[in-house]
Amino acid sequence: MRTLIITGGTGGLGTAVVERLSRDYDCTLLRREDFTTDETLRAAIAKAGTPYGLVHMAGGYAGGAVSETTPDTWDQMLDVNATTAFRAIRATLSAMPRDHPGRIVAISSEATLTKFAGAAAYVVSKTALNTLIEMTAAELAGTSITANALLPGTLDTPASRKAMPDAPRVPLERVAETIAFLLSDEAASINGALIPLRT
Repeated sequence: MRTLIITGGTGGLGTAVVERLSRDYDCTLLRREDFTTDETLRAAIAKAGTPYGLVHMAGGYAGGAVSETTPDTWDQMLDVNATTAFRAIRATLSAMPRDHPGRIVAISSEATLTKFAGAAAYVVSKTALNTLIEMTAAELAGTSITANALLPGTLDTPASRKAMPDAPRVPLERVAETIAFLLSDEAASINGALIPLRT
């Protein structure tokens, strides 16, 4: 069974995705403490074995216009939404043989397309994640490894139902199945795509 490295696997979306992917893959969930240093991160991945791919779902949200966003919030959003992805991708790729098929799938946000006002640091940091995926895909061209990102709208989680009871939401199962497809052999020709998932 192929080995997957997964970040953000314990939240609302993460739980649904791990449940789906565990049918087909040996899933290793990275914990926050695994990111303490590059050495601990690489050790956690090495312990799992040679990875087939990475599903990166770790991230966070903070609202606020540019004029309202503190430097600490700005740095935090860049860290959790862009730098964490960079570190996870970099460490996973270092353990993936280039002559074997492999997959990297990251969860970004539809907000990077709509760029709505009031969440400056979040939108900028997720846009940085999109660019990271595109750059990774370009660097992997000519190998059997692909990198893609999903850009879902508001997810159907308990938190979103409470905060926005009347808003349309993307079912978690839809996200999980789309990730499963991007990981599959049938998706080998998809590389560098930023795929919106709307309600």
